[in-house]
Amino acid sequence: MPSSKDYLAPISSSSQASSVSSAAAAHRRRGSSVGKIDVGDTSSPGLSTLHTSKVQRKKSEARILELSKESKSDIAIVKKIYVGFTELSYRHTWIVPLIVLILSFSTYYLSAPDSKVHLLLQDLIVPSYKIEGTDQYGKGRNDFYFVGFYAIFFTFLREFFMCCILRPLAGYFGLKKEAKVKRFMEQTYAMFYYGCSGPFGLWIMSHLPLWFFETTPFYTDYPHKTHDFYFKIYYLGQAAFWVQQSVVLILQLEAPRKDFKELVLHHIITIALIWNSYRFHFTWMGLAIYITMDVSDFFLATSKTLNYINSPLTGPFFVIFVGVWIYLRHYINLKILYSVLTEFRTVGEWELNWVTQQYKCYISQPIVFFLIGALQIVNAYWLFLIFRILWRYVVGGVAKDERSDDESGSEESSEDESKKHQ
Repeated sequence: MPSSKDYLAPISSSSQASSVSSAAAAHRRRGSSVGKIDVGDTSSPGLSTLHTSKVQRKKSEARILELSKESKSDIAIVKKIYVGFTELSYRHTWIVPLIVLILSFSTYYLSAPDSKVHLLLQDLIVPSYKIEGTDQYGKGRNDFYFVGFYAIFFTFLREFFMCCILRPLAGYFGLKKEAKVKRFMEQTYAMFYYGCSGPFGLWIMSHLPLWFFETTPFYTDYPHKTHDFYFKIYYLGQAAFWVQQSVVLILQLEAPRKDFKELVLHHIITIALIWNSYRFHFTWMGLAIYITMDVSDFFLATSKTLNYINSPLTGPFFVIFVGVWIYLRHYINLKILYSVLTEFRTVGEWELNWVTQQYKCYISQPIVFFLIGALQIVNAYWLFLIFRILWRYVVGGVAKDERSDDESGSEESSEDESKKHQ
């Protein structure tokens, strides 16, 4: 088989050296994944950024062909409307959840206040268990309904944000490869969400005795059976966000990242922490852990977004991200974990009493330690990969993504993908 030299015209040694140098520089730019590292990325794909199979594209082409046919009968017209809606919702994944939300809110506000439908929707839309004469809310079964309904809301918000705002924004920044556009959309949405939830959580914490990540108040006034409106909205809203993420993660049948199992484990642990901390009144501790994840995820998503748009701030921001990650996901989390060993038993009441809902006892201590410890192990694994990336970047200027597969491996042709979104 002829070598590549047989097809190359002779060049001078100086030109060759210049070309090699330019190629090496281009390779460094292409190979660098500083700012777009996926290790520690807890954000699952959106519905609009999931991998599209050949079967799905063929079905889309068949629907388009069906719409181009002439329809004379009423049945054919109705069928064409159905096919058109199916194709439209395939391209714009926010339409179906929006319809569900519109129907729910309109029915709630238009129905009689004492009707069964109104009361049912009230449990879904409005926080339940308001304690009369106070600003506090209790807990109960309706909170599950609330979380489920707002998981639909987060589905709409995420898909609308991606399809109608972030995809055009990706075009504005000159991103053309579909795989890169999808990653940009996912991370920019994560930057938006965590940029809101992180400060909101810190604001709630600032009004509580546990500011700034004080651990003793976790146990002093335990159990925390009631919360004000903002605390409850924040906590259940976070639960809805993670439930929505987990559902989409389950829908993704193939694993596009090397640490897919670690990502699934992280989501399982997080959901378990949310439910157990809420049900057994360890919500102040849960609030602190929420904040450590949200703020660090904001810096992670922002670092990757900067890289996708080739910002000169990518490198410096990546270094800042590493510092924030270590402080929040390790120092603060280890501080909380240490308090479970030292203060959990000695501060506040220590007994199991189902009547008074006092669960800080010999049973809950190892469970709490295990869940937070498991989360710390996953974070430590990601930190190891982050350090490898940082080392390669500092030493050689090239940072290979330890988690991402080659983008081109999962990328559909730009032409096929662009047709879907036109």
